[in-house]
Amino acid sequence: MSGLPPYATTGQRAWYYSFRVICGLIFFFLIAPIIVIIPLSFNAQDFFTFTPEMLAFDPAGYSTKHYEDFFTNSDWQLALKNSLKIAPVATLLSVSLGTLAAIGLSQSHVPFRRAIMAILISPMIVPLIISATGMYFFYSNPYIPTPFGKIELPFTLTGTYLGVVLAHAALGIPFVIITVTATLVGFDNSLTRAAANMGAGPVTTFFRVQMPLILPGVVSGGLFAFITSFDEVVVVLFVGSAGQKTLPWQMFTGLREQISPTILAVATILIAVSIVLLFVVELLRRRSERLRGMSPS
Repeated sequence: MSGLPPYATTGQRAWYYSFRVICGLIFFFLIAPIIVIIPLSFNAQDFFTFTPEMLAFDPAGYSTKHYEDFFTNSDWQLALKNSLKIAPVATLLSVSLGTLAAIGLSQSHVPFRRAIMAILISPMIVPLIISATGMYFFYSNPYIPTPFGKIELPFTLTGTYLGVVLAHAALGIPFVIITVTATLVGFDNSLTRAAANMGAGPVTTFFRVQMPLILPGVVSGGLFAFITSFDEVVVVLFVGSAGQKTLPWQMFTGLREQISPTILAVATILIAVSIVLLFVVELLRRRSERLRGMSPS
């Protein structure tokens, strides 16, 4: 059914359909490079291009050997294990700190809350290479400057799992703050006051009243933080070592040194995971709107 009213002029109809064609072309321009990767990942040859057999839809031109290499190759499996070690912990830190920061900054009596908010979300605005360089020099410095002199640390964070986790947590916190803050916009503060009047303490009020209502925003922010950590490569190249080589790092190495077609299979798997996570985020967004009375169904 057309969205145009029956009294629309010829110019309005032309713009209506032209606008949709333009949007379709832009969408195709953005999605085409991703779609091309999927069939290429089933290439029976070790090429990054379509073979004549693939173009002719010959079954002999297709194979799952690149997926088999991913699940059997020790280098790829080590990188996957490292990503699965780092991303969940970084996500947990991002969700914990980001949720607390969002709740605190949502209070109108907090001084300089706009400036603090700008500082906290700056990691998603500042170019990643600058953040990575700053983290590298900060982690490499074994001293902490204080007004009373330097405090020498017994270790540095460079080349450690802890350093990579903290770096990824810093990158994920802005996403949690933004999603939780958006959820808190429609939150009824009278509910927390009513819980306090009934004798509930701050901790009980948070977990029994506030958290269930803002949970969709918290989970959405956590998913974005997880994707950020799982797909990040620049920072881990600076602050990590060979022992913390993650999946994106291994993909970068495969492009630069090995030219391994297994990258196409890994990219397809990551695309599928991202689609599933984005679908979950959309479901949580709709649930959040229903809880806040912004959507009828």
